[in-house]
Amino acid sequence: MKLIIAIVQDEDASRLVSALMNDGYGVTKLATTGGFLRAGNTTLLVGVEDDHLDGCLRIIEKLCKSRKQMATSPITAGGAAGIYAHMPIEVTVGGATVFILNVEQFSKF
Repeated sequence: MKLIIAIVQDEDASRLVSALMNDGYGVTKLATTGGFLRAGNTTLLVGVEDDHLDGCLRIIEKLCKSRKQMATSPITAGGAAGIYAHMPIEVTVGGATVFILNVEQFSKF
């Protein structure tokens, strides 16, 4: 058995959860926050049998596409004076970061 930990953008989360559940996968959804943009994202926990791993990963890959968006990044303009300006930068968001762990034991009470 495997535990899939998938970190996805909030925009993709609802469609992904629906697709996984429609295919019979049990999903636990956690609201999380990303570090770089400090934007909301969603972490999904999915327990799957080894022979269902590839099918689950295909769904995640299909629905979680990366895309470009503009974000503002504060930069220091005045050195020690502490003056900040916001510069727009293009960043890639979306997609999925997926961790796959072996599960030694699973219990349901």
